[in-house]
Amino acid sequence: MESFKTILFFLICSTMLCWVTGEVQRHQFVIQATPVKRLCNTHMAITVNGMLPGPTLEVKNGDTLEIEVVNKARYNATIHWHGVRQMRTGWADGPEFVTQCPIRPGGSYTYRFTIEGQEGTLWWHAHSSWLRATVYGALIIRPREGESYPFPKPKRETAIVLGEWWDANPIDVVRQATMTGAAPNNSDAYTINGQPGDLYKCSSKDTTIVPIDVGETNLLRVINAALNQPLFFTVANHKLTVVGADASYLKPFTTSVIMLGPGQTTDVLIQGNQLPARYYMAARAYQSAQNAPFDNTTTTAILEYKSAPCPAKKGINGPKPIMPSLPAYNDTNTVTAFSQSFRSPRKVEVPTEIDESLFFTVGLGLNNCPPNFPSSRCQGPNGTRFTASMNNVSFVLPQSISLLQAHQHGIPGVFTTDFPGTPPLKFDYTGNVSQSLYQPVPGTKLYKLKYGSKVQIVLQDTSIVTPENHPIHLHGYDFYIVAEGFGNFDPKTDTSKFNLVDPPQRNTVGVPVNGWAAIRFVADNPGVWIMHCHLDVHITWGLAMAFVVENGLGELQSLQAPPPDLPIC
Repeated sequence: MESFKTILFFLICSTMLCWVTGEVQRHQFVIQATPVKRLCNTHMAITVNGMLPGPTLEVKNGDTLEIEVVNKARYNATIHWHGVRQMRTGWADGPEFVTQCPIRPGGSYTYRFTIEGQEGTLWWHAHSSWLRATVYGALIIRPREGESYPFPKPKRETAIVLGEWWDANPIDVVRQATMTGAAPNNSDAYTINGQPGDLYKCSSKDTTIVPIDVGETNLLRVINAALNQPLFFTVANHKLTVVGADASYLKPFTTSVIMLGPGQTTDVLIQGNQLPARYYMAARAYQSAQNAPFDNTTTTAILEYKSAPCPAKKGINGPKPIMPSLPAYNDTNTVTAFSQSFRSPRKVEVPTEIDESLFFTVGLGLNNCPPNFPSSRCQGPNGTRFTASMNNVSFVLPQSISLLQAHQHGIPGVFTTDFPGTPPLKFDYTGNVSQSLYQPVPGTKLYKLKYGSKVQIVLQDTSIVTPENHPIHLHGYDFYIVAEGFGNFDPKTDTSKFNLVDPPQRNTVGVPVNGWAAIRFVADNPGVWIMHCHLDVHITWGLAMAFVVENGLGELQSLQAPPPDLPIC
């Protein structure tokens, strides 16, 4: 990959012209089939540049990226830069049929965007079908030249990318589920930096090793790139000091275990303060959906002290690495205590006068078997087909043009702007729900926001089919998580619990199982932005919606023109 550095560019800030130095980095990502051996079997996995995970992008706040994506695979593909604000550059956001048509096999597209005011850990991944099972990598944003972290500079930094592996072609897995209407097959392993680790067959010789030494403080940048599973992560005998999440700094706090939903990142400091030896890092499922089958295996890497005794390093006759204890798979109390520890480092400007107060139910559903379908295509519970929705609308993507193109060019008939701001029917969301409410309405409905409007969304889990912790990701924005709770949200009593002083800023919120979360943001980025559950099985079923944010006044408050190489459908 080439990188051309240090090009001066102008940035207009407030009313004066400011000089800002930033690098323009140019890279090429080649999406291609690559033989990858895991769990004793070799599969032709779709990768970027033949790597799994793909290349780590290391940039500074203020840098501009130009990444040419060349599709040499046999599937349509796009790349999403998860958590990048994409100010006025919605054409570079990447979700298929939302901001662009897919890059067809043999085609290419150059994503161009600038990192503005973000520092910490993000990541990139495919946003087309289930390609992101193997097409993903870290995106590390360091402070500008001359600026520093708000914590002591670590001796070293390591990306810890948690993944999910199928001993099958993931595209075949989702296609089979779509055909049968049943839930897709569970994964066969979790991975750390692409490797399952010592507890799986044919895996130990490639287990990821993370170095540390006595007295060092190191930064682990943990990313949950798993397709469908929130994950606990811990390191034997070591505490983790959380200092950031989703490329926003946090008031530091110390814990023995962290939990990340798919899409989320967490930056933690780890001290080399134990006896020189080898210690397992381990990750396994947090499973909040009762009675739903899941992959209950454990992935490991090894934290290895450089001064550890030689036999331990070779691992031949020496003791095995020390194994940490992990929370129970359904330990919601640990998840709640962890998420409620998050605070911004100082007082932040949370929107207070709200222009748009929205209430979105999120959850699963079951479609009745269409009369023309054979029973083989209705293998969900009691002869149904699984579906999912927000506010009883199951999101349907267009197939012939992207939503952003239809919005920009005023093309009618692609979407409507009547997505309901509140549930069409009020019910006991977390109680026993009548089966008459299990079947949502399919549609391509968007919600329109005026530029600069102050938005509050209460995201309410439902117990339709099963309650579950849903990681909800909003493209194009960071937001403040002002509160979360269990049961049905009650504006009379729950609003008083809102933290409007130092709430954490994130791009993906875990809506508690059988509970709710409240987020706030200012709609200052024009374009079309999808909000969806980051469990890919759920977005496949329609657990998504999208906002149309209108242009403001003048060029700096308006969406840029589409690039000439934007893929055509």
